[in-house]
Amino acid sequence: MNEAPLNGTEMDSRDQEREDDIHYGLSDETIQEIKESLELGLVEHIRQTVAELHSADIADLIEQLKPKHRSMLLEIADDLMEAEVYSDLDEAVRDDLVEEMEPAEIAELVTELDVDDAVHVLEDLEEDEQKDVLKELPAEDRIAIEEGLAYEEDTAGRLMQRDLIAVPEYWNIGQTIDYLRDTDDLPNEFYEIFVVDPRHHPIGTIPLDKAMRNQRSVPVKDIMQREQKLIPVDMDQEEVAYLFQQYRLASAAVVNDNGALIGMITVDDIVDVINEEAEEDILRLGGVSEDDLFGTIFETTKTRFTWLLVNLFTAVLASIAIGLFDTTMEKVIALAVLMPIVASMGGNAGTQTLTVAVRALATRELTANNMFRILGKEALVGFLNGCIFALLIGIVAWLWFSDPTIGWIIGVAMVVNMLVAGVAGMTVPITLDRFEIDPAVASSVFVTTITDIIGFVAFLGIASLVLL
Repeated sequence: MNEAPLNGTEMDSRDQEREDDIHYGLSDETIQEIKESLELGLVEHIRQTVAELHSADIADLIEQLKPKHRSMLLEIADDLMEAEVYSDLDEAVRDDLVEEMEPAEIAELVTELDVDDAVHVLEDLEEDEQKDVLKELPAEDRIAIEEGLAYEEDTAGRLMQRDLIAVPEYWNIGQTIDYLRDTDDLPNEFYEIFVVDPRHHPIGTIPLDKAMRNQRSVPVKDIMQREQKLIPVDMDQEEVAYLFQQYRLASAAVVNDNGALIGMITVDDIVDVINEEAEEDILRLGGVSEDDLFGTIFETTKTRFTWLLVNLFTAVLASIAIGLFDTTMEKVIALAVLMPIVASMGGNAGTQTLTVAVRALATRELTANNMFRILGKEALVGFLNGCIFALLIGIVAWLWFSDPTIGWIIGVAMVVNMLVAGVAGMTVPITLDRFEIDPAVASSVFVTTITDIIGFVAFLGIASLVLL
């Protein structure tokens, strides 16, 4: 039976229905359904739902549940959860769950993970607890994980996988393919084959697509790519992420101090690093940590207290600056009303520039070669925005207090503070970076303090000269 052709409206409607049917991630409805099922004890329904979820979605589900419900879910469906669930969990939640497990249970879990993920699970345990878990592991797994824990946190040594494919340069493609077929302990994922010399130093790579397209008789050394990016085992993970981004790497060899191949890093691990570093920078700009969402009330309060204490000190400095002009403010009450506007606009403008600068430093887009050009641009942007807002707030202040002088004073102060905000927002993170201080941690305090003090001094200082 022939169907009538669809008109444009009907086609658009069906396309929209298809889009509405596609949903990625864990929905609020599913989370609520699991909560209700846990309360009602619907074990089979819970198990069936969990069995259909991806490991990353199960991790999200565990994070969304209260501790009581988490324990109930794990008791009911722990056998349905892959080990990758624990590597996908937020660090604070994962640590809470691991603390409730016996050493033998933790050992069973980490043996199912890649070495780099196993290291992440164990690294936050107390030293005694780590030793208890390591005793439960097979010798081969124990040695690999102990090597990973021996490296500094946030380095290539913690990221790398020990399982990789390395072949000598005198082999041909046929020997390489036979080796891959006959070897049982291949990595779960790999994108290229490393070629090594007799000292096990990497001298080239063969992408898998090139290996598959060549005849068996072709020598490895004839088709390998000799140019490669080697990663020292102690390289910071942020530097590693930069290499992957800059050179579009799918994987890279990790070498020890002697230049020998000891592991590899793949792009899926780097995606996690990029997300972690970006998240860390954003959170540090606000003076919070990545554990704030799932951490305890005491831990979160303690973390934020330090940052707020620093901000209290900077606020006192701003208040001292205001106190220098108390006589002026007593005579012209309008100044007290308008003063917060200047400081607020300067602080916001400085934060905008600061955010751009911190990110540019992290991605190496801001360097010594272009620093002064970008600084000049930000200063000009601050000046132009200052002129525009000076005109707007000047007119408002004039009409509000029926005094053009007040409008003129706040307008000039606005231009000065917006210009200073643009310059400070760029120079402060650059200066901190030069002294090897993380600009994401300390920049916002300095920039806010500078814009507050300059804003108050400019506004009240000009007012003292003009009105008194």
